[in-house]
Amino acid sequence: MLRLPALFELPILLNQSPASMAAWENLPSDFFRIVYSRRRKGVLRRRQIIETATIDGRVEDGRDEVVRWRRHLHRNPELSFQEEETSRFVYETLESFGGLQLSRPTPTSVMARLFGEEPGRTVALRADMDALPIEEENDFEFASRNPGVMHACGHDGHTAMLLGAAKILAGMREEIKGEVRFLFQHAEEQPPGGAGEMVEAGVMEGVDAVIGIHLSSYLPVGKIGIGYGPRGAAADTFEIVVKGKGGHASRPQKVVDTVAVAAQVVTNLQHAVSRNTDPLDSTVLSVTRIAGGTTHNVIPETVEMEGTVRTLQEEAREKVAGTMERIIGGVTAAHGASYEFEYRRGYRPVVNDEGVTRVVEGTAREVFGEAAVEYLPPAMGGEDFSAFQREAPGSFFSVGAGNEEKGITYPHHHPRFTIDEGALLTGMKMFVCATFGLLDGGKEAGP
Repeated sequence: MLRLPALFELPILLNQSPASMAAWENLPSDFFRIVYSRRRKGVLRRRQIIETATIDGRVEDGRDEVVRWRRHLHRNPELSFQEEETSRFVYETLESFGGLQLSRPTPTSVMARLFGEEPGRTVALRADMDALPIEEENDFEFASRNPGVMHACGHDGHTAMLLGAAKILAGMREEIKGEVRFLFQHAEEQPPGGAGEMVEAGVMEGVDAVIGIHLSSYLPVGKIGIGYGPRGAAADTFEIVVKGKGGHASRPQKVVDTVAVAAQVVTNLQHAVSRNTDPLDSTVLSVTRIAGGTTHNVIPETVEMEGTVRTLQEEAREKVAGTMERIIGGVTAAHGASYEFEYRRGYRPVVNDEGVTRVVEGTAREVFGEAAVEYLPPAMGGEDFSAFQREAPGSFFSVGAGNEEKGITYPHHHPRFTIDEGALLTGMKMFVCATFGLLDGGKEAGP
């Protein structure tokens, strides 16, 4: 079979003259052109032609199957570190495609490796598989049948999309130069997270670039959200115990009122952000739980608090814990109380590599059109995709899954969250097309 990169010298790729356009139109219908490029003075710097049935056609052919996979996963959700049936389903589905080298890096994760006809770069594609401890309120035929567990963040869709992409790419092995590595990750929702465990198991060894997709109900279906640099926050947690002297509520002069002291701690902790952090360094500090006392007329010995800190810059992250402890110590000492403080570091910030993200953006514009791309500001949510990015340049981007006309507007982690299943096709196509761009050395592409 003719290796199509030899056709790069065709004049039709180098200009837009009428003769060239006519030549392009006369190419066989089963030639599909994917261009991963940035233009400099009107010249395409990277391009690739693939001789195959169109990727559009392959994606459309897989529509029903991918929707069926997603609904099966939605109906059978499993919590973090408990994805036994989910990972078994993924493994057996991948096995049915043929041509993939399968392994289980951890007890509830799956890796599939696809080796092309020739050596080259290695690109990793990631999907998370775990669900949340939420009681579903949707009345779908495929609603969760596991009480108190629900796919309320789109991970069922992520898994189905990557299965679909794996099937398409496995059928295009002759066109692949290099390796594609499919990472089906467990436990994104629960620190310490599954990504770090998979990295420790060696799944990123030799990887040149990694990408991941998150379905978003905040974006309309058909849109693709791109962000450069910081994309998601470090997600740390803390626990505080304020210790005092309990007693009768009618004699406050005889006690050290832990409730009053805890209230002062909450108020003063806000200064850790507003007066101790550079306004340009995005930081969020939220106290989300306070517990103390058993009845109306007893001042408790202790009050417990916990919450979260989100930061985009590592410098701000390093500083905030010390600032918090200084404030907590000062407030409690001023009122004759004492304290315990534990600060736990969670996922690192998600920081998108410029070169890989440029390929993702170029793919989205070429395949879906200029209007499909939206630039997204950094978000303060946490994601352990950052563990993969510490091993190789990577990009984490969003695919729109919301649809106001269908009432698909509920936020993530809501008991009525769902997705427009048309987003599954967008995600599959982005996985497949961006993979070819990155295998083709797309990280070096740019103006």
